[in-house]
Amino acid sequence: MRVDLNADVGESFGEYKLGQDGLLMPSLTSASVACGFHAGDPGVMRETVALARQHGVAVGAHPAFPDLVGFGRREMRATPREVEDFVVYQIGALAAVAAAGGVPLQHVKAHGALYNMAVRDAALADAIARATASVDRSLILFGLPGSELIAAGKRAGLRTACEGFADRAYQSDGTLVPRSEPGAVIEDPEAVVSRAISMARDHVVTAIDGSRVALDVETIFVHGDTPGAAALASRIRQALIDAGVSVLPVGAASGVS
Repeated sequence: MRVDLNADVGESFGEYKLGQDGLLMPSLTSASVACGFHAGDPGVMRETVALARQHGVAVGAHPAFPDLVGFGRREMRATPREVEDFVVYQIGALAAVAAAGGVPLQHVKAHGALYNMAVRDAALADAIARATASVDRSLILFGLPGSELIAAGKRAGLRTACEGFADRAYQSDGTLVPRSEPGAVIEDPEAVVSRAISMARDHVVTAIDGSRVALDVETIFVHGDTPGAAALASRIRQALIDAGVSVLPVGAASGVS
């Protein structure tokens, strides 16, 4: 058994410091770096790529809607072509920064509202997949299991990676409970660790209504901007190892945790 452990990083910008990247990075195997639209800036991108390289963490692009004020969590009306252009622009920006730092890109993971809308909107998902493929067909596209985003990646000839969220509540259909609803974010560390093990080892998650949902994931996500995130990520990684799960970047061919 193996699984990737990822988080969104590089979400500071200018004078605003967000997240716990320095403490979080040693526990990760993959990191999705903000590309400047919802957070991040050129200097933060450079520093984050260097930090990932220092800890042997695979780097991916984390494109979003152009929504710095709303942190990319507000749904926006945009045509598929506009979304494709947004995503190409952001992947390209991070790819250049990563190349300058001697780091290849591993994956693309859309952020916030863009990610959640692409779960159900095939046209939007196809735009993200086309953008990714047009930049580099070796990039791995992250998405929820059974989502339009995963289907779009396959249509575009990309490798895809199904993602589970250790600290988010699920609905019975396998989608995430909207953040606007109570209980959407799971705050009990013991519950988060237990859910990560269940996802990686047993391929199931308990939904908010108590039902058990099949969830075959290759990468598990933990938020890096919540209190205690670094300690929680460390606990999750060690618990996975103790449960006999190898923790490796999703793009790694083989190895040990």
